[in-house]
Amino acid sequence: MAETRVLQNKCALITGSTQGLGLAAAKRFAAAGCNVVLNGFGDAREIAAQREQIEREHCVRTLYCSADLSNPGEIAHMLAASFDAFGTVDILVNNAVVRHTAPVEDFPPEAWDRGVAVNLSAAFHTIRLALPGMRKKGWGRIVNVSSIYGLIGTTNRINYVTTKTALIGMTRAVALETRGQDITCNAVCPGTVETPVHEKRIQEMMATQGLSQAEAQSQFLANKQPGGRFITAEDVAALILFLCGPESRDITGAALPIDGGWSIH
Repeated sequence: MAETRVLQNKCALITGSTQGLGLAAAKRFAAAGCNVVLNGFGDAREIAAQREQIEREHCVRTLYCSADLSNPGEIAHMLAASFDAFGTVDILVNNAVVRHTAPVEDFPPEAWDRGVAVNLSAAFHTIRLALPGMRKKGWGRIVNVSSIYGLIGTTNRINYVTTKTALIGMTRAVALETRGQDITCNAVCPGTVETPVHEKRIQEMMATQGLSQAEAQSQFLANKQPGGRFITAEDVAALILFLCGPESRDITGAALPIDGGWSIH
């Protein structure tokens, strides 16, 4: 067991971690010995149950912060609470995201502003607040969750494509500023991940078009991932964990696709 707890007693703050990919990452880090700061929205009883399960199964501590990441003041409060609880934020995973779909000319300005705030500016704020502590300790790991759409374009998602592409630029800038300090900053670029958001879409297609689950999934992923299947949240979480482990200290400034070959079409 000790061999698997490679991040024992470190603290990982993961934004957007009450469900989906973020929750999968939180469980991976807890299994590696990390105390975990959860962030996101959801049913209070479900979140409490998730925390209890993580703490019981992995013998770590957790903290939940409901910070709205479009608000810099709430982000600052979340970081302060994390420092108060654990004395440090050793690992930062910027995973939170909002989405809106519309052509450019119909894209609501308020949706654009919120997307930039949550998908991009929040990562800037968490990094600028966590980095001084990492520099003081001489160790830190930052992973920004970009997307396949940080590497290629698509229609009707200008906000998502723009912010996920910009996250890669942010990753490179931070990596350059932290070289030689045992602090790394990398981006992961998943294809279409099996998440509650996508599962809801599959269910809608089944209901409205009379499709089987396999048919709906195949149609949903058509012309995307060559394997014709979702990328699992657990596999992406495993990559994120690897980037924070001892074997990856010389990987920094990278944008790593995990998309079944989609980005090399």
